[in-house]
Amino acid sequence: MTLAEKLCLTSAFVFFMTGLFTGIWKYWCMATSPKAAAPRYVDIAHRSSLMYGFAAMLLGWFAGYSVYADWVNTLAAIGALSFFALAIGTYIVHGILQDTSNQLRKPHKLGQSTLPNWLVHGFMVALIVAEVGGSFVLGSGALLGGWK
Repeated sequence: MTLAEKLCLTSAFVFFMTGLFTGIWKYWCMATSPKAAAPRYVDIAHRSSLMYGFAAMLLGWFAGYSVYADWVNTLAAIGALSFFALAIGTYIVHGILQDTSNQLRKPHKLGQSTLPNWLVHGFMVALIVAEVGGSFVLGSGALLGGWK
């Protein structure tokens, strides 16, 4: 198993377990809320963790079939997986703080603080480049390997 595959497998496990634990958190919020609803970012953290867990497995599968050099696959995996983790972490923080129902609404709030627009938009651009770019590299490497 290559390093990229190991990173994807490990991340899939961590993301999936995060999804299960945030599911407990979501249930607790629903059970104790007069509206029987969890805060928006508790729900988002739960669902995104589960989806990123399966996405990490898919990237690992791509890495296993990729024709690209191991170091290329590893960098691509690190890029995508890192931003999957950062996104989940952001959702968890907003879920704990219950400071917003939309993290992209201006002004950008983090607890009692206001984040500069350039920071939020810069993070989103980096996230898009890393997630789409890393997934493209691994997926295209697997397609090239599969269609030989």
